[in-house]
Amino acid sequence: MEIDAEKHLQRKQSLYESLDEKFRIEKETYRGQQYSQIYFARLHMMRTLIYSLIPNWKPHLPVCTVLGLEEGKECIIVGTLYKHMKLKPCILDEYSKERSVAPLVKPHNFMHSDDSLVLEDESGRVKLGGTMLLPSVYVTGTVVGLHGKETSAGEFLVQDILDADLPPQIELPLKSREDKYVVFVSGLSVGSSTSNPLQFQLLVDHITGHLGDEKEQGIAAQIVHVVIAGNSVAVPRGLLNGQNLASKDQSRLSEPIKELDILLTQIAAGLPLDIMPGPDDPANFSLPQQPLHRCLFPGSSAYNSFRSCTNPHSFELENIRFLGTSGQNVDDLEKYSEAKDKLEFMERTLRWRHLAPTAPNTLGCYPFTDRDPFLIESCPHVYFVGNQDKYETRLIKGSEGQVVRLICIPKFCETGVAVVLNMRNLECHALSFGTEFSS
Repeated sequence: MEIDAEKHLQRKQSLYESLDEKFRIEKETYRGQQYSQIYFARLHMMRTLIYSLIPNWKPHLPVCTVLGLEEGKECIIVGTLYKHMKLKPCILDEYSKERSVAPLVKPHNFMHSDDSLVLEDESGRVKLGGTMLLPSVYVTGTVVGLHGKETSAGEFLVQDILDADLPPQIELPLKSREDKYVVFVSGLSVGSSTSNPLQFQLLVDHITGHLGDEKEQGIAAQIVHVVIAGNSVAVPRGLLNGQNLASKDQSRLSEPIKELDILLTQIAAGLPLDIMPGPDDPANFSLPQQPLHRCLFPGSSAYNSFRSCTNPHSFELENIRFLGTSGQNVDDLEKYSEAKDKLEFMERTLRWRHLAPTAPNTLGCYPFTDRDPFLIESCPHVYFVGNQDKYETRLIKGSEGQVVRLICIPKFCETGVAVVLNMRNLECHALSFGTEFSS
């Protein structure tokens, strides 16, 4: 099928490589293993890394285990943090209240001024004291190095903290002369009451070059890739109660997916498209979410430009490395810690070198045995997170010259905003589609 606009739009091509292999669960087998093993794997990998940083940090101090601490002796310990939170919901409380009349209110954030941190390694655990380590910043599951000493009360008084910091980064390719754009969109929520079909169609028409004057179409011709970061369809939850569905309910489930496929087919006919699952999509709940099944998209999956990907999703485009999620990792951090904005949560995950430190504690994840796929071994150039309340972006720099573009992609169904990134200089801007008609 030839797209009319394609005849006069000479679209640019780009070299693409998927790096999702480590997020796939095909080779894993579940043998009833516990979650302790993913923590052991994480501690082992991160500790090796932090040990290698200590000689440049504080070479004069001895490194101890928790069990080897001696009162008053300054040393460095490395381990996994655990945060005691009195407001953290516990499934047992729901039973112990014996279906109490008082409803269990779900607060937006479970922080409390009495929260405290503990550091744990294979030998034991020790309560952390002092004002250096803020419980409001750190979460359970983060691996850190701490400089301090044990007090007479048996606490470890923290004097300084060593985070893993930004991982090494592959060099940015030499600046090319030409603009090439990647479009990010998330939270399309086709089928929900807030979704606006016209808005989505305008976005598709813009990307495929059917919209705007020659200048607009010129920019559209420079779009080389589209990434859809989660929550593409809104499935009516009430229907899924375990009973067989009546035929009219079956169509209510399938209609939004059919509608999405029709629109994605228009994009895939013209340029490469990556679709990631999100918390509301018909995919597995726990991270890493596996690709949405191709049979959901009979139209668009006929094109080899259509790729169903994992969440988290990592890929390289023209030697620029991208890493992103559909938002669960940052939304969960927001419940159990505090920051001035979502970008700060994103920056923390990079500096801790871990995409989802709260998994498996408060964020569902697969019980891996010998590895932790969420460790960030190579620093991305672009790090994006979908389904956020508003569009935000920032450029952060590392101590070894790393440069990372952070992007919060807003929910399209609520904001009508997609994000465009220029690969030439990592600059990005919002693309806003309004469909308000003035009377």
